[in-house]
Amino acid sequence: MTRTLPPGITVTAKVPASSANLGPGFDSLGIALGLYDEIVVRTTDSGLTIRVEGEGADDVPWGPSHLVVRAIERGLEAAGVWADGLDVVCRNVIPHSRGLGSSASAAVGGLAAARGLAAKFDPALTGSDAELVQLASEFEGHPDNAAASVLGGIVVSWTESDRAGELDASSSVEHHQRVYRAVRLEPHPRLRATVLIPQERSSTAHTRGLLPETVPHGDAAFNVSRAALSVVALTERPDLLLPATQDRLHQGYRATALPLTTAWITRLRTAGLAAMVSGAGPTILALSTGEFPDDLRKLAEEDGLRVVEPDISAGVSVD
Repeated sequence: MTRTLPPGITVTAKVPASSANLGPGFDSLGIALGLYDEIVVRTTDSGLTIRVEGEGADDVPWGPSHLVVRAIERGLEAAGVWADGLDVVCRNVIPHSRGLGSSASAAVGGLAAARGLAAKFDPALTGSDAELVQLASEFEGHPDNAAASVLGGIVVSWTESDRAGELDASSSVEHHQRVYRAVRLEPHPRLRATVLIPQERSSTAHTRGLLPETVPHGDAAFNVSRAALSVVALTERPDLLLPATQDRLHQGYRATALPLTTAWITRLRTAGLAAMVSGAGPTILALSTGEFPDDLRKLAEEDGLRVVEPDISAGVSVD
């Protein structure tokens, strides 16, 4: 039985950006980055009002189709509650269409805000992080960015089926309910992230379309070894970051669509920095244990790249 929330309940969700893949961990590895969108939601007597400030304010719909609004509604439904009216304010900092998980952050933020509303109404309705990962990943179709924004730190994520057999290439959404899982890894205390953000945007659908249906067995084996090594490098042995972030599954196939990104990854790796495409790009993620070199920062800025050194985030928070 669905219960209706009274007007006047207010929550604020603060949700971090994320970077997926981390080189070899295609659709499975992610990291939460300290660039935060803030979502303030208040229950009202009726209707929907939404205001968007900052990134994407001129590009996203200000109505029921807004991703944050859809996520709030889905979160309320999952908690077994409803609101006759909502006032929603989105203060966006995470760049859109740059490979920093903005859509996953919107889904996580909306769902977390809904969970916060339900919990303020009845503490017994407080959901788990596993449920939040599942619901947010349903919006994305895979859990790497969403899980990072929920759990914080570094995440290893995967997809299962609710049926006995494992999901394979012949499985379909119609016949299998996908179950999204993730575990959090504690990053090495000296691990630092730098993102180089181009002005131009990238379409995830377009860059995914550049990937082949099959890859050579040798390339698959190469990435398995590097993905396994990256877990060690990110948590215990950052001196291994450079070899651990090598990839043969996706970055090379996307290179022609991301010329500036590709050139800067080559430049940074030649300088000894573990650089890679952030998600589907075009942002570049560099992981290291030291300061980002001033000379490279200056060159990047001359190339139109915004250089940001965010903290590794602890994940979404709700007040």
